[in-house]
Amino acid sequence: MIPVGAVLGTDERWQIIDRERASLADLLEELSPKEWEKPTQCGDWRVRDVAAHLTIAARFSYAAVLREFVRARGDVDRMIHDSAVREGQLPVAEIVANLRSIIGSRRVALSTTPREALIDILVHGQDIALALGRERTMPVSAAADAADRVWTMRFPPRPWPLPKARLVATDTDWARGAGEEVRAPVSALLMLLTGRAGHLLPPPHPGAGDREASGRP
Repeated sequence: MIPVGAVLGTDERWQIIDRERASLADLLEELSPKEWEKPTQCGDWRVRDVAAHLTIAARFSYAAVLREFVRARGDVDRMIHDSAVREGQLPVAEIVANLRSIIGSRRVALSTTPREALIDILVHGQDIALALGRERTMPVSAAADAADRVWTMRFPPRPWPLPKARLVATDTDWARGAGEEVRAPVSALLMLLTGRAGHLLPPPHPGAGDREASGRP
């Protein structure tokens, strides 16, 4: 059964994840040593760190995840960050091979579902492409499915605040939220929902920041 609000069924979702993993591996194989070191929008992660992160959930055993959790002293965000940076130190050919090795895998991180795996490959694939100045097209149906999951996330908790706007996709039947309207392709709205592409948000009204700071309506 497809969850309420979802666009894709589970099998179709995994098929898209596999195609995205394969196409991203193809892109990564073309990179120069300098491009692997490019900074991304993901904090201090470079392209190599983001690429390595995308392989971890499907490759690490639950015992390995527990070791990483203990190493990070129980801080999940630190665990995710540090494990990616460590894996990012691998030779780039090994990072690409690891990404190819998980094509067909149906393993997900603890407490997550295939919808989070879809968000991961779509958004981080775009993070890599943007860092490199490359164009990487998202499948519209997949972007809509991922955007809806981000919008409805309760557990695992969504790490980004929802925009205070009415988001309207221009390339599919998808709209959420209330407020000033932001119209864009659903892939751009997904990036906005995951803390990127802030330029899509309408500018605040004069004085809005003062009202928010004072706590007054």
